[in-house]
Amino acid sequence: MRLCIALLASMTVLQACTPDAANSPAGFRLPSGDAAAGRQAFVDLRCFVCHQVKGVDVAYEGTGAASVALGGSVTRVKTYGELVTAIINPTHRVAPGFPAKGVAPGGESVMAVAGLNDVMTVRQLVDLVAFLQPQYKVLPPAYNPYTYRYQYH
Repeated sequence: MRLCIALLASMTVLQACTPDAANSPAGFRLPSGDAAAGRQAFVDLRCFVCHQVKGVDVAYEGTGAASVALGGSVTRVKTYGELVTAIINPTHRVAPGFPAKGVAPGGESVMAVAGLNDVMTVRQLVDLVAFLQPQYKVLPPAYNPYTYRYQYH
């Protein structure tokens, strides 16, 4: 709850004073994060219990609620807003085929039920996004002969 209140306050203030606000599709942008601090937040907040990120090899004894890889090759860019939303409101969009053990009764993400928003700071949030966003590599679109545009001379 503390994070949600701080985030709403930040959004209100930042909407008016952030130079990138006009370029952001959501009308606001949180401060820039630090990827190294985001990696540390990933460890400190114990995100590794349920998520794997290439290059973060933290031993975990036990079974996580889910085993979800973050990063890797994707067909479209994971936007700043999508990553922020996925962290603070993970039930917003539960991916099809998401492991059943990662969903709590009522269809909520186990991450939402864990109460992460009650302990995570806004600084940790922006640092996590700075750490996660470059983990995604956008693949070129697959060749489709029906959408190929011929060059006319």
